[in-house]
Amino acid sequence: MWSPFSLLSLAALLIPSQALYFYIDGPTQKCFFEELPKDTLVVGTFSATQWNDQSRSYGTNPDMGIFITVDEVFDNDHRVVSQRGSHTGKFTFSAADSGLHRLCFTPTNVPATTGLLFSGSSAGGIKFDLDLAIGETSAIESSDKDKLGEVVQKVRDLNARLLDIRREQIFQREREAEFRDQSEAVNGRVVRWTLIQLAVLGVTCAWQLSYLRAFFIKQKVV
Repeated sequence: MWSPFSLLSLAALLIPSQALYFYIDGPTQKCFFEELPKDTLVVGTFSATQWNDQSRSYGTNPDMGIFITVDEVFDNDHRVVSQRGSHTGKFTFSAADSGLHRLCFTPTNVPATTGLLFSGSSAGGIKFDLDLAIGETSAIESSDKDKLGEVVQKVRDLNARLLDIRREQIFQREREAEFRDQSEAVNGRVVRWTLIQLAVLGVTCAWQLSYLRAFFIKQKVV
């Protein structure tokens, strides 16, 4: 049986893009029904907080998780989304065919507690904030604009870094080529000097042998 607050929340969901919040009694399931045309893209952003008796307010519980399911009621409750995550996050799906869809949210790792409203009346122990963008591509693109900008900036930084590395590689190759040319020039000079020394040594030896031969002949040794 739907309560007046649930019917009001359901009516709010019929708006293409709508932010709302509702209360859940601990780890119980909360469901909505949505009639969607075929190929309609739905993006939901959610955040759940838990009632704290000490602070008398709703606050973040890092241990709390949210189990999200989306079923196609018109197709024997065929499940198109089954997602487990933290107390805050996003879910996305596209309607494969026109018909009634059931969206359900179940808190996990939480006790069955109740909270209080400002009026003093009791409410569920979990406050669930939900923002749905239904079939609004512009709204979805706007919500992801900052993330896309960060990715583009990172790609630009990476490209700039790659260009720096490329220039460094070219510089290193030029230095290596210059060092190789210098080494080859030095080696060439060393080889030429060695050949000159050998030639001089050969000429000197030949002259000494010729001189000694002439000396011995003169002395009638030979």
